[in-house]
Amino acid sequence: MTAYITRRLVFLVFVLFGVSVLIFGLLMTFSPERRAAAYVTTPQQAEDIPMLVEQFGLTDPFHVQYTRWIKEVASGNLGWSLVAARPVAKAFWSYFAVTLELNIFASPLVIMIGIWLGTLSGVNRDTWLDHGTRIGAIIGWSLPTFLFALVLLMVFYGYLDMFQPGIISNDTALWVANNPDFIRYTGMYTFDGILNGELGITLDALAHLVLPVITQIIVIVALLMRVMRSGMIEEMNRDYIITAWAKGADKKTVTMVHAKRNALIPVITVAGQLVALAMEGSIAVEVVFSRQGMGWWLAESATQLDMPVLMSVCMFMGVVFVVSNLIIDIMYAWIDPRIRLT
Repeated sequence: MTAYITRRLVFLVFVLFGVSVLIFGLLMTFSPERRAAAYVTTPQQAEDIPMLVEQFGLTDPFHVQYTRWIKEVASGNLGWSLVAARPVAKAFWSYFAVTLELNIFASPLVIMIGIWLGTLSGVNRDTWLDHGTRIGAIIGWSLPTFLFALVLLMVFYGYLDMFQPGIISNDTALWVANNPDFIRYTGMYTFDGILNGELGITLDALAHLVLPVITQIIVIVALLMRVMRSGMIEEMNRDYIITAWAKGADKKTVTMVHAKRNALIPVITVAGQLVALAMEGSIAVEVVFSRQGMGWWLAESATQLDMPVLMSVCMFMGVVFVVSNLIIDIMYAWIDPRIRLT
């Protein structure tokens, strides 16, 4: 197992190298003046782009420029974000904290609800319960995320005056800004409120998470539920399940101990990929609910061709997907001991 993990971590280096070459190749399609933004670290430098073009040799051959760019990245200089109006390295953690906070609450619920509904649907195949969950899954999976988010916002905030958009309320944000004793340990108000002994801030942040979390659950859980249902139906028809029934095993043992454990293997793959994608941020959710996280930052950067941000986010996603696939493979061996990672 240790040798396998070591090989995969080494493989991560080659993946990042390939991603970096691809990103830089796309970057080279832009003019030298536009590419100079990747080396801007202060607002003053942004006012003298021709000087940067000459200083960093942005008219040099591809391999020379790539080597120079890698050195800048390795030194921690990811460039200046035009959208955030600050260095990318500093802006990244503030936006990532917002996205991470949402997924800390949404992802576990998506996985648990998806597995639970899929198990119920698969065990009770062709019953009213199965048909009801399948219809709900089709509606949830087909419904555009931004549309469902807008409907929730209109009903709860527009008509019921509940769960306003944003990260925290304006009054709370003003109090935090004027209170030097409040320390942003994690960048996530739900946890920082607890760490600072201000439970009111935590409750305020949780209230602002209700609608975004519901949106994430309704839209994403459908895929997990359908995969789990298919897995349960397939496992329930296998010989070892028929043998277990013949030996007089009760329904709970057959479904929960035997069938469900094996049906989880394809679900882990899908769940791992969904969580990895969620780390990039849901553009629709963050824009509609005014949560300035990774999705919002990425959307704004794409519309303004903020290249340093786009490059940094792509590199980050490469790391996330390789690490998530490693975790998925390790979980395979934990769920099914017959799987050996060598």
